[in-house]
Amino acid sequence: MTRDVQITYDCADPGALAEFWAEALGYQLQPPPEGFASWEDALRSFGVPEDRWNSRSAILPPEGDRPRVFFQRVPEGKSAKNRVHLDVRVAVGQTGDERMATLESEAVRLEALGATRAYRVEPDGRMELGFIALQDPEGNEFCLD
Repeated sequence: MTRDVQITYDCADPGALAEFWAEALGYQLQPPPEGFASWEDALRSFGVPEDRWNSRSAILPPEGDRPRVFFQRVPEGKSAKNRVHLDVRVAVGQTGDERMATLESEAVRLEALGATRAYRVEPDGRMELGFIALQDPEGNEFCLD
């Protein structure tokens, strides 16, 4: 039996991180429950204190065939390198200069949204196709592949 998967990020600012990853992945913010014009209206109706409105957020793929990404506020900050990270695959099937140009273009776009470049690995003509490692606005590592 197959299982559905959700990717969850612990973070300081769920709303901002959800917006970054929605842009990075071509996702959309999860809409408010049916009958509510906004999340603020829904949370107010549910009696959630205003200081907890940014305690979580989620993004969804437009087609519904990819995992939901959930962001939850936690009190502690990030303290070590991620043991698991996302590879954002923007250059599938490309090689050499074409691949690296595609990765560079996407890296520049994501840096404008708040990502930080960590390093770039060049293709070696054998095993390594090349990739760019970045960090999201809260320091979570990910790669452009």
